[in-house]
Amino acid sequence: MTKPMGPIPARYAAGKDGTLHVAGRSVAALVAEAGGTPLFVYDLAAVAAQIRRFRSAFPGVQLHYAIKANSYANLLSFIESKVDGLDIASAGEMEAALAVAAADRISFAGPGKTDAELEAAVRAGVTLNIESEAEAERALAAAGRLGVTPRLAVRVNPDFELRGSGMRMGGGARPFGVDAEHVPALVRRLRGGGADWRGFHIFAGSQALSADALIEAQRATVALAAELAKAAGAPPRLVNLGGGFGIPYFHGEQPLDVEAVGAALGKILAARPAILADSVFAIELGRWLVGEAGVYVTRIVDRKVSRGKVFLVTDGGMHHQLAASGNFGQVVRRNYPVAVASRFAAGPDERVSVVGCLCTPLDRLADDVLMPRAEAGDLVAVFLAGAYGLSASPQAFLGHPPAREIAVGG
Repeated sequence: MTKPMGPIPARYAAGKDGTLHVAGRSVAALVAEAGGTPLFVYDLAAVAAQIRRFRSAFPGVQLHYAIKANSYANLLSFIESKVDGLDIASAGEMEAALAVAAADRISFAGPGKTDAELEAAVRAGVTLNIESEAEAERALAAAGRLGVTPRLAVRVNPDFELRGSGMRMGGGARPFGVDAEHVPALVRRLRGGGADWRGFHIFAGSQALSADALIEAQRATVALAAELAKAAGAPPRLVNLGGGFGIPYFHGEQPLDVEAVGAALGKILAARPAILADSVFAIELGRWLVGEAGVYVTRIVDRKVSRGKVFLVTDGGMHHQLAASGNFGQVVRRNYPVAVASRFAAGPDERVSVVGCLCTPLDRLADDVLMPRAEAGDLVAVFLAGAYGLSASPQAFLGHPPAREIAVGG
């Protein structure tokens, strides 16, 4: 039985030669330029289009890029020039961010920050999103040793979650953020300890496709920020509303109505409580900005038939694109959009499974899908590969070489 695939983004089309083109260039030419496969191709024009769409839908709201989605240097430099801030979650990401952005445009979230990370962030002037009372004390101690004023915000674990989100980050007991009821006292401690208190980071969930769910979460977030500010006796300079904007990976999923979310947020902010009157609001996005801009290109090295079932074995796999293999949060495995890039204009001829080169049955890029007949040497494209590709995959597994990356267009 064949299984459906998710939708290929409309921007991708066949050239006159019938092969897949990205930013007006054939993938074969891009592979040759990059030096071979496996290869991630990032269409910068697609990223720019998403940023323009956000600006139109959310006037007056800052846009931050969560670089955990994709920290490829050329892509990161391109995005940094078009957004208002970068959000990071490790010392390695901080190094990448500082290479392209000023420290006051960077915020550092994530549980389990080491003393060395806290000290490096304080020394550089990066804003730390504090995840616990103990982390707050360690950050203040680091600032004391260095003799500088630390930039500290509080990440809040809200008492609600983002309905229908692919990954829930708030509500209930969580390793992320400070429980809302403890936040006012912590804000007073930070301010009393001499910190430059920057505001709140409130993130309830990710990969949401429901505009209604996001609107509900944003309304609750603004209300919570006002309540916490009143209890702490201090208005926040910045309220990071989190992100959570999803993209449709799988069959039957519909794109998020971003314009509806933006219109609703505009009304929410227009009626916000007085204590937030001078606060700046930001939305932190990763996947929604870069996910559809990426294509993972891998070459078929073997066409194998086993008991009547066709397997296209590629030189890539889950060590580069874990999410497409179904091993990054899926409960029931579903297919990302996949195509034979060498015959992109052709109709389907047969049912196949596309598998990688690793010695594990988990290494499957497409399962029982209809595709044009392909042979060894043909190129396969996995779409929606711009976010959580290399940044979320076990690249060292079995010692295969890393994938190449290239940014085009823009």
